[in-house]
Amino acid sequence: MLRPTSWTTLSRSVFTSSAKPSRVCFRRQSSQAMSSQPRIAVIGGGPAGLTIGVLLHKHQIPFTVFELREKPSEGELAKPSGMLDLHEESGLAAIRECGLYDRFVPLTGECTEDFVVSDRQGKILLAESGDGDRPEISRNNLTKLLLGNIPTDSVKWGHKLLSADSLAASTGSEMELDFGSHGKHTFDLVIGADGAWSKVRSLLTDVKPHYTGMQIITITIREITRKYPHLASLIGSGSFSSLGNKHGVISQRGPFDSSRIFLWLKIPDEDFPAISGMAGKPAKNAKDKLLGDKALLGTFGPVIKELVATGCDEESLDNPGAALDIRPLYTLPHGSSWEHKTGATLVGDAAHLMLPNGEGVNAAMFDSLLLSQAIAKAYQAAGKGSVSFQTALDPLLREFEAAMVQRAEEVGGQTDGLIRMMFGSDDAAYDFVKFFQSMLQEQSEK
Repeated sequence: MLRPTSWTTLSRSVFTSSAKPSRVCFRRQSSQAMSSQPRIAVIGGGPAGLTIGVLLHKHQIPFTVFELREKPSEGELAKPSGMLDLHEESGLAAIRECGLYDRFVPLTGECTEDFVVSDRQGKILLAESGDGDRPEISRNNLTKLLLGNIPTDSVKWGHKLLSADSLAASTGSEMELDFGSHGKHTFDLVIGADGAWSKVRSLLTDVKPHYTGMQIITITIREITRKYPHLASLIGSGSFSSLGNKHGVISQRGPFDSSRIFLWLKIPDEDFPAISGMAGKPAKNAKDKLLGDKALLGTFGPVIKELVATGCDEESLDNPGAALDIRPLYTLPHGSSWEHKTGATLVGDAAHLMLPNGEGVNAAMFDSLLLSQAIAKAYQAAGKGSVSFQTALDPLLREFEAAMVQRAEEVGGQTDGLIRMMFGSDDAAYDFVKFFQSMLQEQSEK
């Protein structure tokens, strides 16, 4: 969500130095060589879960993705959604490994890589163009792209995981998953791609996410260029950030010539949505509180307030009766690890939840890329008949988890630095631009 291009070099180094994807030469095993297929469950149908589904299918390895949500309709997937900038060394590496890059490119371009920063009054302090190595794709378009390359019967929609337990088995360990009315099922490998409040994580660790002191509100203006050309001119064709008073008004362009606006509020109270009276109310009802309270966005300038007010009104027009999208943001301690357990692992936010920073989806897809390669190696070894799938996978899984934890700790530290820079002072816009320009100067001198 946050995509200052000054972070490009720092984040790229994490993914290029700690682990590199390798090519797995895979031969399909005969039914005689592979006496029993491994039972693999992927919990969660977000980018991490779907990426590993595509890659396992590419290697002809059986799996099932279980997703809490019902299957989205074409109409739902056509709606504006958040934009994701994929990075060459991580997210795009996964897309290429999936064999989907040529189909990915036409889905980008709804949000350019341009990056604009203003102070809270709307004065433009920085306007930068991207270098083309971080194309933006909407979350819904990425979902459609990945889903279109997974067999339909390999995804089970509307399956809420109630609990996960480890069972002893004669051939190793089994993981029992309880899906309530959909029954209990056992698997040789369970991959937790089930996000912040992962049920699979409870198999491995007692660590839970904690509140970050940040709340986020999401509103959308469709057809902004036609309806509000002056606001479209302000925010530009890519990402826009107005920072001040330890808050932020951040916009990303998207489908339907839309502006997806994220209001970042630094609020110490986790229950702010209910305490403020905004929870459960339409977006248009929140604008007076947001724009009139000096502790919130009341000190922002007229043009930024107009952008927010317009977003609140348009959101209520597009989704009549819908409650304001307001939620607290959580994180896991950076570098969180767990005692390795045969038959279960985590990827993405389930493993290393952090504040939105432009890296989350990339880290998750890179996790899935590396994990799929480990699974493919173990599957091939088991196909030769001399070792079981779990026995072959276990050391590879330990290695994968150790490297993932190291990457997550580094990216988490960078994220904290970015958040402090953007929301740490009343005049954060000036602090951030100064830092950005110093980074550019350092890079030009190298």
